[in-house]
Amino acid sequence: MTRVAVATTSQLAADGANEVAELGGNAVDCALAAALTTMNTEPGVCALAGSAFITIWQPDADPVTIDGNVTVPGLGVPEAERGGGAESVTLDYGGGITTLVGSGSVAVPGSLAAIERAWQLFGSARWSDLFIPVIRATRDGFPLSRACHYYLGFSGKPIFDRSQDGFDALHEAGGGLIRQGDLVVVPHLADSLAAIADEGARIFYRGELGRRISQHVRDNGGGLSLEDLERFEAVERPSLTVGIGDWTIASTPPPAIGGSVLSAMLLACRNLSQQRWTRDALERLIYVQRAVLNFRRQCMDFAEDVEPEARELLELASDNPRLSKWASASTVHTSAVDENGVACAVTASSGYGSGEMPGGTGLWLNNCLGEIELNRRGLDAGPPGVRLPSNMSPSVARRKGRVLAAGSPGADRITTALHQFLVNLLQMDMPLEAAIAHPRLHVDMSGDTDRLMAEPGLDLPEVDLPVNVMPDLNMYFGGIGATLVDRATGFEVASDPRREGGTRICGGKS
Repeated sequence: MTRVAVATTSQLAADGANEVAELGGNAVDCALAAALTTMNTEPGVCALAGSAFITIWQPDADPVTIDGNVTVPGLGVPEAERGGGAESVTLDYGGGITTLVGSGSVAVPGSLAAIERAWQLFGSARWSDLFIPVIRATRDGFPLSRACHYYLGFSGKPIFDRSQDGFDALHEAGGGLIRQGDLVVVPHLADSLAAIADEGARIFYRGELGRRISQHVRDNGGGLSLEDLERFEAVERPSLTVGIGDWTIASTPPPAIGGSVLSAMLLACRNLSQQRWTRDALERLIYVQRAVLNFRRQCMDFAEDVEPEARELLELASDNPRLSKWASASTVHTSAVDENGVACAVTASSGYGSGEMPGGTGLWLNNCLGEIELNRRGLDAGPPGVRLPSNMSPSVARRKGRVLAAGSPGADRITTALHQFLVNLLQMDMPLEAAIAHPRLHVDMSGDTDRLMAEPGLDLPEVDLPVNVMPDLNMYFGGIGATLVDRATGFEVASDPRREGGTRICGGKS
């Protein structure tokens, strides 16, 4: 049995990865099994019918990213019927978030296609083996996690009460939200997963599940057609790489935005080595976030072709005087490395959730068209088949004798959380757990007014922004999961105290 270290969003998922390792799985199999578990046992936070990116780096090979990002729906749909079927809701989560929900917010899901493609290229276990833990968990019931309960406290009524099966899964007989730790059984979900385990992703994209999904969306005013599902393909791309010191970091390439933003932040902060987070260092971090995120907002969000804009951003990040002109203004992750040096990082999202669950499927659908801070083009975001913007940036890093897999959930906080973690670990030499737990900040540009969001414990400089310091570490700032293998010292694995998390060294003690 190959020894594998796994960090993910729940101990249930980490233990499931161990089960797959015992069946002959490598780092990729274990990461995929854990990701499938988190996507289907973190209601509200994520769901299978969303998007995913998977970065894989094998020894003696170039890193690749499997792009399973959502796309714009509407193939075969009359133009007059596109761009409707959604409604706006505002949540108090994170100090206030507005998003669009309902069938019109549903984009073409890509997570399952990406998982199947990654398994076909790099897996060693059987396809059905990847589903054993998640089918058991969804059939027998899984505990409602702290992160899910917290988020559903804001989103349950306006979003996840929209379907009867979804309501029944999350509420007590009297109608109140179930408590943290109570068992959740989503009607029909285990049966849908068992069908996918037996027949592959084709049943989701070309079979009965796909027909139910598209019919539900079209009947309720959305634009997702069966043709959209049938023609969706996950795409294998060379990962975007950047060198920081003696480390090479691989992440998501264009047309995704997250990897380019993360790489630019790393380049712009590469001289922070051997420092700690002094007031001067934090001032530099805020400056870099404002510049890079403002470039993204002004130049990348509406770009027809992200790649040349990404190249310009990376050039600017390497030339700080030129960068200065820009300095104004729901998701799960799994990381795995094995003793052979194979590393896999999987980030998946269904947005804030559309609240839609086609009858008889148990599958909540994404609201990725309605994520206003990411998809600024609106519900009719372009010709059908175009991939939407994404901050997801699952990353793998290497230097001689060491391999790291890392990533984070957190919507537009993904890149800033991951950047601060990587600076802590790779440049400031913090231990893995400390690098994850260290307080974070984020320049929020999602609303009408930019603001600085921060956790307590930072010696913040004076800034010309409204400042909101949270009372404690908060899941708003992401949830890093990281695994590290060192040829000399073995495995390290850690998950974020901001979320429940789960870790496992498969083939060894947990």
